[in-house]
Amino acid sequence: MAYSGQDGQSGLPQGFLWGAVKAGIKASGNPDVAVAVAPRGASAAAMYTKNRVVAAPVTVGRRHLAATGGRVSAVVVNAGNANCATGEAGIQGCVETCVAAAETFGCIFDEVFPSSTGIIGVPFPAGKVVAAMPAIAAVLGDGAEQAEAFATAILTTDTKKKVARATIDVDGVEVRIFGVCKGAGMIHPQLGPPVPPHATMLVYLFTDIAADAAQLREVMPRAVEDSFNSISIDGDTSTNDTVLLLASGVSGVRLDDRTAEAFESALKLVCGSLAHQIVDDGEGVGHVVTLAISGAATEADAKTVARSIAHSPLCKTAWSSADPNWGRLMAATGYSGVSFDPANVSIRIGGLPVFEGGMRSPAFDEAAAHEAMTAREYTIEIDLGEGEASCRFLTCDLTEEYVKINADYST
Repeated sequence: MAYSGQDGQSGLPQGFLWGAVKAGIKASGNPDVAVAVAPRGASAAAMYTKNRVVAAPVTVGRRHLAATGGRVSAVVVNAGNANCATGEAGIQGCVETCVAAAETFGCIFDEVFPSSTGIIGVPFPAGKVVAAMPAIAAVLGDGAEQAEAFATAILTTDTKKKVARATIDVDGVEVRIFGVCKGAGMIHPQLGPPVPPHATMLVYLFTDIAADAAQLREVMPRAVEDSFNSISIDGDTSTNDTVLLLASGVSGVRLDDRTAEAFESALKLVCGSLAHQIVDDGEGVGHVVTLAISGAATEADAKTVARSIAHSPLCKTAWSSADPNWGRLMAATGYSGVSFDPANVSIRIGGLPVFEGGMRSPAFDEAAAHEAMTAREYTIEIDLGEGEASCRFLTCDLTEEYVKINADYST
């Protein structure tokens, strides 16, 4: 049994159809409604934003998964309008789109999973989504062209589509995973299980392994924690963040003790790739920075330090100009709330020593560190000297372009 990543056009999972059309929601006139259909139905698990302000599709999607016990036959995504802070009219509009999708694709209403992304607080144009259903039905297909259309239509401020694939070979039978996502701003996902701003992270994971909803709910958090829950572009958690995992079962291969390890590894591979693509395509991003925190007392401490640094405007602006200002790193580590002795901390930027023993490293070479930070991607290593726990957290710089994009997003 083995698994591998795939960058080509093959390897789409069986049991799904994709399609997208222009419904007139995006001001650009680009495709803005995307649908994925599982004609035989699919088991499903989802994780949502922990923001206390949630969009209408998050509310409706939770209800539907609870009502069906985790069964989805159609996913309907619109881009250009978040359908958040739109009141009861937003909920009803979301319901209307689910009803129309159910009638169009021959499933029950509760088996439709809705998603939205775009600007917050603008009345939701449900009529445009409803009117688009017949056109989408006419273009649905199981090929790379249709899957790419789905991936492209869900984008907002993204500059490129984001997809990833992996294949598991089980006794000569291929089990496939296909992931697609969008996200470039308002990215600091804090995803949790389904329990009673403007841009968003939406992630859809399709596989043809045979698994029930309970099994998917078990494997999903482990893949999400080290990927989507370990990235940040700007520290803002969206009202619409959603990760949905669908299993059609068409491969005939069961998710069980024999296949679980390989499947989880493949799922983590796909999620990790998508998470990296989100940060790499962040609004105005010039540098992708990996924060490798080690020597922490607990993994939670390591991630708390990473988030403190990743959300520091002073650190992020220094990165934009390749300024090796290690003092900002130490300051953000210090106010994170994690207990440590500064005398035990060491910091390396791009593999070069900059801080140790409570002061600037004797080996610190400012010019060399600056040069290392001019690379598109580099790593900042911080050893807290307190224990054995660690984490890797992916973030980026803060540039003038980011400010321009978000200063007048709604106007």
